[in-house]
Amino acid sequence: MRRRQVLLSAACVPLLGASPGGLAQARQQAPDPDVDTSVAKPAYPQGKGPRLAIDGGHNNFHTVDGRFAPFAAVARADGYRVSGLTGPLSAQSLAGVDLLVVANPLAAVNVGDWSLPNPGAYTPEEAAAVKAWVEAGGALLLIADHMPFPGGAQPLAKAFGFDFDNGFAQRTGGGPEFFQRADGSLLDHPITRGIDRVQSFTGSSFRAPPQAQPLLVLRGGWSVAMPQKAWVFDDKTPRHDGEGLLRGAALSAGKGRVVAMGEAAMFTAQLAGPQGRKMGFNAPTASRNKAFLLNVLRWLSGKV
Repeated sequence: MRRRQVLLSAACVPLLGASPGGLAQARQQAPDPDVDTSVAKPAYPQGKGPRLAIDGGHNNFHTVDGRFAPFAAVARADGYRVSGLTGPLSAQSLAGVDLLVVANPLAAVNVGDWSLPNPGAYTPEEAAAVKAWVEAGGALLLIADHMPFPGGAQPLAKAFGFDFDNGFAQRTGGGPEFFQRADGSLLDHPITRGIDRVQSFTGSSFRAPPQAQPLLVLRGGWSVAMPQKAWVFDDKTPRHDGEGLLRGAALSAGKGRVVAMGEAAMFTAQLAGPQGRKMGFNAPTASRNKAFLLNVLRWLSGKV
């Protein structure tokens, strides 16, 4: 039987302030060394599960031994074999792994400069290779957080019919970003079974192809700001209504599966800013985020 393969593409930085200092503040994010990454009932025997490689070859903001280390630790605790990966994505490089994580891809022009334009971080050949790999039975988790990351992830998103806003999707009036069954923003799916609420930490919005199944929907008043530079907003910043747009969706593609997400801090555990604010599945208000992470991995790898 052909092993199911999983590709994860992530891009995540939280909203830290409408100022040019936002990039510097984002760099203050660090993995939480004390977070609980244990898994009570692992999906696979320890070290015997699918091979999971985290991309480090596309100017990634999150890496296996950096800001995505808590993600990697949870995956290892669930039995996945986790390592890093560098170099282009191709049929050859994808053949050597079972699960691939692409976290926060950026084009070279945007390294240290989170202003427009934000071209794709992947070549057309890489996008075509990923699409063929998924349709042959692989699985893709594509996470494109707020600007500039949707631009970096755009070639992969477009290959599967997802249309990301390269901006900031923000709840009207601010406040925590909860997606919950009670208000219809968290929808029923094998990924969400047993989960009544998850929290995200500022991201993007997107539109999915008709055949996709929504997971997280922007409800209760949202707007999407499209700035020229990350975190710099004024009265001239273009904005559009975000109500009803998506933050998460699942899609079958050929013999494979795709999950698209518009926020990635929810999948890891970080300490943000000088005060070390907990952000991710370590946050006291995000107690079900780790279960959501596990459900996503298990659904993509055929365990759910």
